[in-house]
Amino acid sequence: MSTSTTTVLVFSHRAEVRESIINAIGRRPSPDLPRVTYVEAASVADVLSEVDAGRADLVVLDGEAQPTGGMGVSRQLKNEIAHCPPIVLTVRRRDDRWLATWSQADAVLVHPLDPLSSAETVAELLRTALPAVRA
Repeated sequence: MSTSTTTVLVFSHRAEVRESIINAIGRRPSPDLPRVTYVEAASVADVLSEVDAGRADLVVLDGEAQPTGGMGVSRQLKNEIAHCPPIVLTVRRRDDRWLATWSQADAVLVHPLDPLSSAETVAELLRTALPAVRA
């Protein structure tokens, strides 16, 4: 993990969903944090490879991804990766927020994504994941 940039892995089988997530979070979710570099993943295999290799500081998973949704991927990562980065799960319905408990995600965002709350949520998790950045 570099202090000059932060890597956020964004997973969805749909490019437009990945783009909406990236646009909502932005390149710098908070002035006290490094700039964000995004890695996009369209498959679960790509997510597992990136996280297993330790190349993600934070992971954002689309709860509606096909054929495997982000909720199942989140639970798998939390149970299989010793030093799993924080995970944000995106869902379509506010009523699905309770499923994040099962998925073990660290935070949940509801579509349509609000840029302010998306950036704040990611910044808060990155501060925890990157304690050296905190002054």
